[in-house]
Order: sequence, then structure tokens, then C-alpha cells
Amino acid sequence: MLVDSAIESMGEVFMKSIEVSQPISIEQGLLQSEIGVLIGIMGDVQGRLIFEGEKHTFSRLGESMFGMPLSGDMLHSFVGEMANMIAGHTSTLLSGKGKHVDITPPTVMVGQMEIYGFKSGVSVSAALDQVGTIRIALLQN
Repeated sequence: MLVDSAIESMGEVFMKSIEVSQPISIEQGLLQSEIGVLIGIMGDVQGRLIFEGEKHTFSRLGESMFGMPLSGDMLHSFVGEMANMIAGHTSTLLSGKGKHVDITPPTVMVGQMEIYGFKSGVSVSAALDQVGTIRIALLQN
């Protein structure tokens, strides 16, 4: 429910068509490629929502929204705000379905890393038209 709502939110926030892969179960570590953002989810649904991908994908997304490619600190700030917008909209969608969800401020993570400390998770790839692919993961304790 949370991942589906996050994907729906991405389509509405970015106004782009999205092609979504089949969900993949995550049972051990999650490998982040270049840049990502983590948002904690509390309430009726709990866990951590992660958006991650390549820097050039997020830069192209910023360019499609603001008319210029983003890099450095501007890119980091954009990635955090992008995830905050999606998570906030996701929270609103879930509220309409009778679920109460609160979100934490975004934590931007730069560089390749592995994420551990969760019991289970699910990941999907969301390919945004003319932008690239962003991976969305929901990790649960």
C-alpha cells in the first residue's frame, strides 16, 4: 500500500508517466548506487522509505522541473526536497484511505553504500519518461 501510494505520488508530483518494475523482496542489505534519501514512516504503517538512483537521473529530473540541470549542493537539496514532496503527498493519499502516517525529515545519503538494520523490505524501480530510473524501497523492522 505504501509503495503503491508513493508511486502514485511520484506521477502526480512530477506529472510524468512512470513504468514500474515488479516488486523485489529485500532480505539483507540494500545497496545504494550514487545518491538517495531516507524518510522515516510512523503511524499505521511503519518503516523507512528510500528513494535512490544515479546523480544524472536526479539532475535530469531537476532540469525537467526547473529548466536547468542540478549538481553539487543544489542537487543534494533537490533530492531531499523531492523525497519530502513525494512522502508528504503519499501521507495525504494514505489519509484518504483511512491510514494515519507521519513522516520524518529527509536524510540525504551521497555515495555508494549498503544499508542494513531492517527485517524485510521491498523494492521497485520507477522509470520516469525522458528522465531515468529511481528505485523506491520500503524497509520494515
